[in-house]
Amino acid sequence: MNSDWMEGNWNIAKGKVKEKWGKLTDDDLDVIRGKRDQLIGALQKRYGYERDRAEREADEFAKELEKEPAHNTKY
Repeated sequence: MNSDWMEGNWNIAKGKVKEKWGKLTDDDLDVIRGKRDQLIGALQKRYGYERDRAEREADEFAKELEKEPAHNTKY
């Protein structure tokens, strides 16, 4: 996961995170603020995921998000 990208574009990513993981609260999102470890911890807490599953899902999500042209800041 490119945590620099996620942190730098958190306002864009936050809505997508909420769409994908609807159990995450607004308070969770405020704590996460684009940080990979915080997202992983929130997924473990709200969904009961093992750490490896939470890491895998977070990383896959970030890769997909970075591929979206409207969200890619590398252009």
